[in-house]
Amino acid sequence: MTLTIGCYRYDTTRPLFDRTDVTVKTAATLPEIFERVLRDAEFDVAELGLTFYLRLLESGSPYVALPIFPNRVFRHSCVFVNTRSGITGPEDLVDRTIGEFGTYGQDSGVWAKGILMDEHGFEPARNRWVIGGLDRPAAPFGFTPHPRPEEVSVKPTERALGDLLAEGEIDALFSANVPQCVLDGAPDVARLFPDHERVERDYHRRTGIFPIMHVVVIRRELLARAREVYGMFAEAATEAAGRYRRDRRLYQVPTMVPWLNALVERNAAQFGEDWWPYGVSANRKTLETYLRYHHEQGLSSRRWPVEEVFALLDT
Repeated sequence: MTLTIGCYRYDTTRPLFDRTDVTVKTAATLPEIFERVLRDAEFDVAELGLTFYLRLLESGSPYVALPIFPNRVFRHSCVFVNTRSGITGPEDLVDRTIGEFGTYGQDSGVWAKGILMDEHGFEPARNRWVIGGLDRPAAPFGFTPHPRPEEVSVKPTERALGDLLAEGEIDALFSANVPQCVLDGAPDVARLFPDHERVERDYHRRTGIFPIMHVVVIRRELLARAREVYGMFAEAATEAAGRYRRDRRLYQVPTMVPWLNALVERNAAQFGEDWWPYGVSANRKTLETYLRYHHEQGLSSRRWPVEEVFALLDT
């Protein structure tokens, strides 16, 4: 049986698209892939946001998660503020109106809220939350449940969140993607952590956590092929890592991005040989931290143990 895989085309997954023994499909945006998984069960194997998978587990899931993590992003950089709101640091995020894309508690929002709660005393319930589209109006995601604590105020909006932020109608925005108003240089919009790379590198050095956004899931009836799938994704990631190492020798011939090699060298010094480790053992602290955040934020009815979330615990 030829497996059908649904995932985004990252550097670490691009080699999958060249394989002839699987059929790989993608979409213009990640929520489209998630919807095709959750609403239509279209794929045998698929990338899925970790929070969406945990919500699926609450009601019984036709899929099982494998410890493959195609999307990892540090999230201090994903909090944007209107500078006229008077927010100059995390301690000012109290009694504010805050936007979030698609649902309360998407993967990037879970990480950002959790880190702010751990390190800056942030309390989501002390704010008002507005859910909608980022750069154009959109209803909250209709393909997933929307759990939240009763004490947290969450309302949809018919306007684009980026526009609301630029106009000062909301004070802050938690967003996986950079809103267009930031790219356009809106004068009153800035990141909560302007020097986010320095802050995120320090966070990684102190905690060892490289936040995981997405996992790979497989149909339960295909679990016998889980190690085969794990091997495919691991091989693709290894190929991507090898390409970066080779490009250092070529001194940026494949790309004209200035100083990209210097960035690769800084990352190699901080992350070592394996920037994107798969498997539970190498990621246990990161996974347990996320599962704690998910429960603390009222998105799951109990704190899921890692052993109940993933197959292939000892890869």
